[in-house]
Parts: sequence; C-alpha cells; structure tokens
Amino acid sequence: MTNTKINLPTEHCETCPAFAQLEQMGIKVGDFDRVVALAGNPNTGKSTLFNTLTGLKQHTGNWPGKTVTRAEGGYQFNNVRYKLVDLPGTYSLLSASQDEEVARDFILFGQPDCTIVVTDATALERNLNLVMQVMEITDRVVVALNLMDEAKRKGLEVDARSLSRDLGVPAVPITARSGEGVHTLLATVADLINGEITTKPLRVEGTPEFQKAVRELVPMIEQMAPGIPNARWLAIRLLDGDAKVQQALVSGELAQRMERQQKADVQFSRKMSVEGRQ
Repeated sequence: MTNTKINLPTEHCETCPAFAQLEQMGIKVGDFDRVVALAGNPNTGKSTLFNTLTGLKQHTGNWPGKTVTRAEGGYQFNNVRYKLVDLPGTYSLLSASQDEEVARDFILFGQPDCTIVVTDATALERNLNLVMQVMEITDRVVVALNLMDEAKRKGLEVDARSLSRDLGVPAVPITARSGEGVHTLLATVADLINGEITTKPLRVEGTPEFQKAVRELVPMIEQMAPGIPNARWLAIRLLDGDAKVQQALVSGELAQRMERQQKADVQFSRKMSVEGRQ
C-alpha cells in the first residue's frame, strides 16, 4: 500500500451549513471520480468518520420521497476525488424500516465503488450481522473496526488479520475521533477499487437443495428485472419468504426502484451543484 499522506479536514460542520461554499472549497459534484458508501449500526462512530473525512465539504438533505436524512461529502486521496455517502445507521438491510430500505437500495441499486461498514470493535459480534448482509449484496466491502481505543481500554484484543481472512474482505482497525488508522483505511479502499485487493466475501451457501433453488431462480429474476445488479441476493430473499421482494419483483417495482435510485443520485447531485453556485 502507498504511504502518500492525506490531509484530513481540521474543521467540522458544527451548524451543518448549506452547500453554498462547496465550489470555493474545490468540491464540485461532477468532479468526483469514485463513490464510497458508509454503512454501519447506530453508535459505531460512523458519523464521526464521515466528519473526519469530509469536514466542511458535506451537505445534508432528504432522500427523495423519504423523511430519512441523506448526507454526502467529499475527500481526496492520492489525487483521486471520492464522493462519500453516509447511509442511515441500521442493524439490518431487510427493509423493516425506511432507514433499512434506503441503505439497502443504495448499496444494491446505487452500486457504489466500495462500501465501508463501520463496526464497534467493542461489540463485534452484534455488528457482524450487518457486515454479512452487506457482503451478500456486494463484494466491494471494507470493514472499519472503529473504537479500537475503547477496545484496548477494556482489555479486548481484536485480531484484524484473522477477521479479514475469515470474512474474505479487508478489516482495518481505526479510531475515527483521533484519526488513527484512517490513512490505512483510505489506502485499503483505494486498493480495493483499483483491483489491487481481491475480495472473496464469506457467504452462507446453504444446503445443496438451497443452492439449486438459487441457481434456478437467478435467470428467472434476471428475465423479470433486466439489468438487476444482484439477482442472487434477490433469489435468497425470495427463498427466505421476503414478501416485499416478491411483490416488488412481480409488480415490476424492482426495476422502477433501480431507475429511481439512479435518477435520485443525479437529482441530488444537481441540487448540490446548484446550491454550491448560490
């Protein structure tokens, strides 16, 4: 990994100002080279990491048609410009709430170049449920083991190397509030996006009968929803009896959601650009 330094913002948005100063800060929506999603359970320090990376270079609004807050910002690493999307804090992606639906749809249909899943190093077992669900949707995942200072204070040892090997994706120890490990995290994200790191996420394969059912469903789903990013995940949800997914697939809503997500990203980016010129 490269040792090039990054300059993390030293100022943070305490009053969450409008995006009016974005252009003066050198952040233009059309200038982003990559998109990174930030996911995690509530109270894992996800927002702290977001603020550490973006500082004042951020904007908040609502996801289209939702009352859920949407936060976006930007950072630069090794001369590459990244848009960072802070997803709602959730314990699951099974769409039991608006927050979960928003997070799931962005990872599935928005197809970010990488998804960072922020975890609490003092409560890893509880956090790994979301990690596993994200890895079912995408293999472009980096796990941020946050609050390592708290883990050390409590006498907990977290073997990041072993965890990375077991999960099949990089796991990077960090302390977001002090910035410790953040450079390594961003270097890992960059290497994953550039193909220098290959992931093989741990996924529950199930019984031979289950695997056969998934294989049979995948082409049917792809025929019903052409261009769907991850038909395998949808097949698993159907086999798990997810009534919402079944209804969305039969009614054609899944294809519409994919189109809406793409349009929403464009519209939100345009809104940011307009506000930045005011």
